[in-house]
Amino acid sequence: MEDKPHVMEKLRKLATIRKITDIRPIEGADKIEIATVGGWNVVVAKDVEHKVGNSVVYCEIDSFLPIKEEFEFLRKSSYKKMGDQEGFRLKTIRLRGQLSQGLILPISVVPITQFASAYDLPEGLDVTEMLGIVKYEPPIPAELAGKVKGGFPSFLHKTDEERVQNLVKEYGEYKLTSEHQFYMTEKLDGSSATYYMNKGEFGVCSRNLELLETEGNTFWKVARELDLENKLKDKGNICLQGELIGEGIQGNPYKIKGQMVHFFNGFDIDTRTKLDINEFLILLDEMELTPVPIIDVAMLLPDTVKGMLELAEGKSRLNDKTEREGVVVRSLDNTISFKAISNKFLLSEK
Repeated sequence: MEDKPHVMEKLRKLATIRKITDIRPIEGADKIEIATVGGWNVVVAKDVEHKVGNSVVYCEIDSFLPIKEEFEFLRKSSYKKMGDQEGFRLKTIRLRGQLSQGLILPISVVPITQFASAYDLPEGLDVTEMLGIVKYEPPIPAELAGKVKGGFPSFLHKTDEERVQNLVKEYGEYKLTSEHQFYMTEKLDGSSATYYMNKGEFGVCSRNLELLETEGNTFWKVARELDLENKLKDKGNICLQGELIGEGIQGNPYKIKGQMVHFFNGFDIDTRTKLDINEFLILLDEMELTPVPIIDVAMLLPDTVKGMLELAEGKSRLNDKTEREGVVVRSLDNTISFKAISNKFLLSEK
């Protein structure tokens, strides 16, 4: 039976029920304070709802909230258009010198269905769809959009590591165990690209879609320049995933000529397993392909999520005048992975 692509993408949990774990004052500020949920800090108004232990709705950065009366207070600071859609985009900002990421809302904004009241909503519940929230996506240049063949193939593995701020409990467990060893790579600011060979068929995908080969499409152009179809022919059913960077992509922060792909993952389609780092680097070397910059091959995790976020900051290995987007941390056995995005990078986003 032929594998068929699935078009529906698993939605990112942008809005969830969380508990406030800490409240801190801001020096010289009478009406606002800092609330902590998970690994996120958010500047909030001093309010009876904002108490340690209280349940709230937390909306992550990159959330795009719909035009609704309950969100109109965001219009002055966050109004944005995404294509033809109007809404409110949440970004990393500084308020009174404090880093603020995301938005805390009272749980009363959630339309109640199967629960008796908003106060019965369980911690961790995903309310993204209930609130009509989607992920903000910047405009896609025509050279990247291409002509769609279908959804991202179901026989492949999608790449989307969880942010470390959402893994506070798990991070503590990673630190306590000696079972795992970790390595760290630079997270590049480009466009996710997947190239596969499956049952003799070569395919090219963007983050969410499989693309037909068309004149001028950058994903296919780079595939042909690197001769990926021929290089993958004798490697079995396999896919390589990487970050497409260069001219016409995210403003080309690395100031390179043309476009290229730095690869970060290899996936065995038959066994549905990722290649370990050594297998992966040997494979890339054989095919004369370039990995993403490797920062540390035997890293010790910082003691806290805050320390991990500080480690994410620094200059890019590709251009020492460019602030890197962040880092990706993976265990050598491929059972654990997460990303830490540089707050300096996020504050510079337009």
